[in-house]
Amino acid sequence: MTYKALAGKKVAVLTETEFIPHELDYYEIGFKVLGASVDFMTNMNGASSRTIVSDVDSPETKLYYREVYKDPKDYNPNDYDIVLMSANYCSVRLREIPPMGSLGSIEELQTPPAVQFFKQAMLNKNIVKGALCHGLWILTPCPEILTGRRVICHTVVLADIHNAGAVYVPDESHIVIDEDLVTGRSAADLEAYFDAIVATAIA
Repeated sequence: MTYKALAGKKVAVLTETEFIPHELDYYEIGFKVLGASVDFMTNMNGASSRTIVSDVDSPETKLYYREVYKDPKDYNPNDYDIVLMSANYCSVRLREIPPMGSLGSIEELQTPPAVQFFKQAMLNKNIVKGALCHGLWILTPCPEILTGRRVICHTVVLADIHNAGAVYVPDESHIVIDEDLVTGRSAADLEAYFDAIVATAIA
């Protein structure tokens, strides 16, 4: 991979509480080494900054914190070259319809800002999209976007992406590239997934 291969490109990473710390660190360092800028985005709930927390790597001994300053509702995905949905349960939290609980409606499923952000990115073939592990949950409210797309994901998400019309590809590499959409089986495949994102972006 060529040094500064992504010079001048912009990356948006959607994330939330229960992120995987080493995944976000990998993006932050890896993309910057390649010359790209990285914006982490989450639901800000009207605040100018928000601390998200994770205990997924060592729940009994350590919490991980990350400060986030950008809300997807304030940004246009078409201003980015790469849009990623981070792994674990971030996508579920980002698509929550406030107030929390079973008070929403079917018509509201696509209204959360992160869902809209990723959906709009999917409509632009010039943007490389990536979803790792559980990340495709961000799109299951939008079956018209997932229908016919070739993907791989964590088995927990498999029924949902199948019901949303996606085509599951159990590739032995654990990575599936469907034109502008790159998916990875799990966070254990982060390095290969990252390499596929970069290769797609510079192709």
